[in-house]
Amino acid sequence: MQLKEFSQRRQHLLEHMGEGGIAILPTAPERVRNRDVFHPFRPDSDFYYLTGFAEPEAVLVLVPGREHGESILFCRERNPDMEIWNGLRSGPEGARERYGLDDAFPVDDIDDILPGLLERTERVFYTMGNYADFDTRLVGWMNQLRARARNGTHMPGELVSLEHVLHDMRLVKSRAELAVMRRAAELTARAHEQAMRLCGPGVHEYQLQAAITGLFENERGTHAYPPIVGGGANGCILHYIDNAAPLADGELVLIDAGAELEYYAADVTRTFPVNGRFSAPQRDLYEVVLAAQKAAIDAVRPGNHWNMPHQAALNVLGQGLIDLGLLSGPLDRVIEEESYRRFFMHRTGHWLGMDVHDVGDYRIGEAWRVLEPGMVMTVEPGLYVHPADDIDERWWNIGIRIEDDVAVTRKGPQLLSGGFLREIDEIEAVVGTAIS
Repeated sequence: MQLKEFSQRRQHLLEHMGEGGIAILPTAPERVRNRDVFHPFRPDSDFYYLTGFAEPEAVLVLVPGREHGESILFCRERNPDMEIWNGLRSGPEGARERYGLDDAFPVDDIDDILPGLLERTERVFYTMGNYADFDTRLVGWMNQLRARARNGTHMPGELVSLEHVLHDMRLVKSRAELAVMRRAAELTARAHEQAMRLCGPGVHEYQLQAAITGLFENERGTHAYPPIVGGGANGCILHYIDNAAPLADGELVLIDAGAELEYYAADVTRTFPVNGRFSAPQRDLYEVVLAAQKAAIDAVRPGNHWNMPHQAALNVLGQGLIDLGLLSGPLDRVIEEESYRRFFMHRTGHWLGMDVHDVGDYRIGEAWRVLEPGMVMTVEPGLYVHPADDIDERWWNIGIRIEDDVAVTRKGPQLLSGGFLREIDEIEAVVGTAIS
């Protein structure tokens, strides 16, 4: 993504803050995996959204109207010895040259510099609660100013949640963001298709996961979230991530996996028969879920509110469950009493962006948020039938979810993931072809 994209975001935020404000945004800390081994570093999404800077131990400060530059980055200094071990650092000079920041200082100097920047402001834009250690440091700097109040030192009088405005910015994607998300979704679609081709009785869940991971990493991507590969009863566990069991003939396998490219996520789910042929009960339930997804996607339009796709899916799922004898009607009672939740216990989607469950309010006051062009959401209805005495055994352990990534456009819904391989005949034509 071009640097001007990050610069425009910072400028938009600066204009919103106005004179007398200061925004402070640290990146995520490095996390220990075990003993002296760290997890691969992933920057804080809000921080990266404004900077494009992916190194740890960094803090962005924005000061509208500052004479020597409104955007300031505190980051690690160059260190030849450490760079031999852990890779090159940008350093303050590199941060200014490569990332378009107005000014940059060593992060070790932040205790000496930041209180002076705070002293000249009226409002601090900061999100409390994300990083407890940094919260403590900010409170410490504020207390320093308070202790000097008798000497005429000024301290800000207002703390404003930075995430309120920033997350509204992130909710509506630019063309550049949508282009990256489309690439991530297309890569995800290819990976799901590869898993379908490699599937067959006796193949293990982790082998399909490995095929997906290989495609992601071959395109410089990673998983946006821990993948779900659940065969049979495991497909009825919403957040199943063991991915260890062998896949059995006659069962379905549900794969929920999405690529992350340039810190933007895809989120796609497909469900298909291990042996390449849907049984009659599997086919019946699958057709209900697919019809529900299509109805929900059609409701992803500007001017509709957030809950309308969910309502559209519920109407189809509820009637389908009644028609198949899994619930008794009428439909309005099934929905009012929420008896459908026995088989469909989650919502139909969520915002998607830099985080797989992306930021943005779903309600404004008491009303559902109205959809606008540039918003991106998942559409993922499902049905999950757990064994029970009052349910015919032919339905047991069938778990089906179909999920795609949908952008709101002026012309209507746009499937970033292309709606690939959703129809039963398309799926049956592909499953197992790499091993047959």
